[in-house]
This record gives sequence, C-alpha cells and structure tokens, in this order.
Amino acid sequence: MRIKLSPRFSTKKAHAMQLRLSKQVIHEDTLPETINYVAGVDVAYTKGISIGAVAVLDFASLSLVESQVVHLKTRFPYIPTLLSFREIPPAYSTIKKLRTKPDVFLVDGQGFAHPYRLGFATHLALAIDRPTIGVAKSLLCGKVEPVGEHDWAPLVDGGEIVGAEVVTKPGTKPIYVSVGHRVSLKRAVDVVRSCTRTYRIPEPIRRAHILANEEKRKLRQANFHQII
Repeated sequence: MRIKLSPRFSTKKAHAMQLRLSKQVIHEDTLPETINYVAGVDVAYTKGISIGAVAVLDFASLSLVESQVVHLKTRFPYIPTLLSFREIPPAYSTIKKLRTKPDVFLVDGQGFAHPYRLGFATHLALAIDRPTIGVAKSLLCGKVEPVGEHDWAPLVDGGEIVGAEVVTKPGTKPIYVSVGHRVSLKRAVDVVRSCTRTYRIPEPIRRAHILANEEKRKLRQANFHQII
C-alpha cells in the first residue's frame, strides 16, 4: 500500500525537528529504586493497518500483568531514520489504554543511538513523558568500542557514547541498548539484563512482539474469510 505524504512534508525538516527534540532528552535516572512494573512496546503491520502492542510485566517475576493492542490506519510510509513518525501513533494509542502504570517502557527500536539522536524509543518517551529504553536488534549508527571498565561495549558516534552493545545470552547476537528518556545508560543496561531470561530479547519486548503478531494473524484470517 502506497502512502501519500503531504506536499509540505520534507525529510530535511523532519531531521531538523528530530535534532531539536533530542535536546530535551534526559540522561539521568528518574526510575524508582525498586521497579514494580516494566512494559514492552512493539508495532506490527498488515495491509495498511498498524498494530500497536504493549505488554506490562511484573519486574520481579516477569509475569504478565496487562496487555493491550490497538489497530490504526497506517498514515506514514517506512522511511529510514524516520521510523518513529510511523510507529508513534499506534504505540501512543495503545499505551493510553493501559490501566497499570509501568515504571519504565522497553521499546523495540532505537533510542538515542540514532543518527539524529531521536529514535522511536526517544520520540515516544517525549510524547508520553515516561522513562523509556531503546532495545534494537541491529546497529543503526556508530561504532562499537572495545570493552573497558563496563561489562558492555560502548557504542560511539561522532565522539559521543550513544548506546551499548550488550550480549544478553552467550553464543547469541548482541542487542543494542540506548537511553530513551529519563534513564541513564548504565541503568538501562541493568534493566534490560534483569528482563532477559531464556531468550536473547528482553521478555517485555518479546511478549509485546508475540502479542502484535498474534493480532496480525487474526486480522489476516478475518480478511481471508471476508474474501471467501
């Protein structure tokens, strides 16, 4: 499905806006000393529909406390470095449905580790004014520096530490953790590690991903039955 953007839209202007908003990012902890609830955020797509999914877990046990999904018409195309413009509407709408108040959101995407310092996790955090952590499966910018005093490898871009390469499970590919908003990088890595048990991907995001894809399958089946 081809999405038409307004003639007034400009990638250059969008990037300039990202750089402006990135100045609002807080890199210090506002998380409570004891975290009670952690949420995972993911978005899936099917036939012009965006599916926002949020799974809220008990931080200590990682058991599911609440889950929500939302379907919205997809109104923004996929443009590299501008993913947040596409994913914020379904994610924001889903978060607003929550009855539980998570202490922190783990977002399937980049945070500060972004060429314009405003990935999905960071942009979403500024929209909801809640602490977030970006958790990405691939590298978008920067170079991984050799491990120093940390048990994770700093991700450096333009002479600035923008994130961390973290191996959550021995023998698996690393993930890339970065500040979303209102959390330090060290605390972000600690939270992600605490949320990782059996799988490489932190459990809140894994559960949100499963939820989004189950909803995607249901929508496809419903469309199939309408056709036949």
